Amino acid sequence: MNFTLSPEIDSLRGKVRAFIAEEIEPLESDPASYDDYENIRLDLRDRMRAKARAAGIYAPQMPVERGGLGLPMVGQAALYEEANRSIFGPSCINCAAPDDGNMRLLSMVAREDQKDTWLQPIIDGAVNTSFVMTEPHPGGGSDPGMIQTTALREGDKWVIRGRKWFISAADVAKHFILIARTDPDPDEKRRHLTAFLFHRDQPGWKILRRIENMGPDEHGGVCELEFDGLEIPDENRLMEIGDGLKATQIRLGPARLTHCMRWLGLSKRCMEIAAEYTARREGFGMRLADRESVQLKMGELARDIQIGRLLVMHAAWMLDQGDFARKEVSMAKVHVADTLHKAADVAIQLNGARGYSKDTILEWIYRYARCARLVDGASEVHNMVLARFYGKEGQDFWRWGG
Repeated sequence: MNFTLSPEIDSLRGKVRAFIAEEIEPLESDPASYDDYENIRLDLRDRMRAKARAAGIYAPQMPVERGGLGLPMVGQAALYEEANRSIFGPSCINCAAPDDGNMRLLSMVAREDQKDTWLQPIIDGAVNTSFVMTEPHPGGGSDPGMIQTTALREGDKWVIRGRKWFISAADVAKHFILIARTDPDPDEKRRHLTAFLFHRDQPGWKILRRIENMGPDEHGGVCELEFDGLEIPDENRLMEIGDGLKATQIRLGPARLTHCMRWLGLSKRCMEIAAEYTARREGFGMRLADRESVQLKMGELARDIQIGRLLVMHAAWMLDQGDFARKEVSMAKVHVADTLHKAADVAIQLNGARGYSKDTILEWIYRYARCARLVDGASEVHNMVLARFYGKEGQDFWRWGG
């Protein structure tokens, strides 16, 4: 592939960079910008979204006819990286998880009437959304085949019973995409799940708790949900009966990669903060930036970030060609998650006590970075996927091309 961005995409990338630097990054230093869970206040986010829309950089992943930019995955990679130079950036241009992945899934598989009802309000910024899949033991997590929550058909509706947990954004979401078991046969691994759409105001379910964690939390946190007779009309079924696993694969593959796109932006921001500080901080007669030990850390980090960018762009290009890019996405996910954690750690170390304090956003990024090796499949799961590909392909694992 050619890693040169088209003039159109590069122009948009420059606009995003300028918007983040001028409008979003300054908000980070004002305590009043934050909600109780260390994210940008929703009302402030919505004001920034209006500015992003006016600047022509809003919803890069969505079709032009629905108010987005209609960019391919390669273009999204360039813009998402720039957006997450700020911890608030992706949310302000409407490319943050989990809405990003939910919009993408609905745009790809929903009926037109479903898009009008369930997708368009997300693009417009009128609702937050949640993807409801993961369950407590013995239910499904990285292995959707273990999902226990049931959807039993009664006439023209489905009745949902079960429990889910670590459901992102549930505390503020109004639209939900639910994955439930519709085939009672536990040996049927590929056609036993179905996807459904439901609204926050429907009876028959509740949030048991917002699960406390290291934070910072995305909007709506991660929650534990209980379903005790939620009724969903069959018209709000997403795709066909038995297509639930397919829906998760359609959503989660690109969503893992868009996480990586954003994490690269945060990694670069960490390095930028470290470079600025070591360039002016002196000790024992010389600048920190002139010390070989510091240069070794910075050089290694720059290399790892660039490796991550190449992995992400290759996977994005393959997705644009219609490939599932499973092993390419897994490689990017593992490497970039590790790189983000390393970037935050190195930057804190080079900033010393300043980095550990809240005088910079490094400690925020460091706590956030720890979840990167868990979300959308733990690193161990992705390494297992890669091992299986190698076992099947042998030397062809490294073949050139798609």
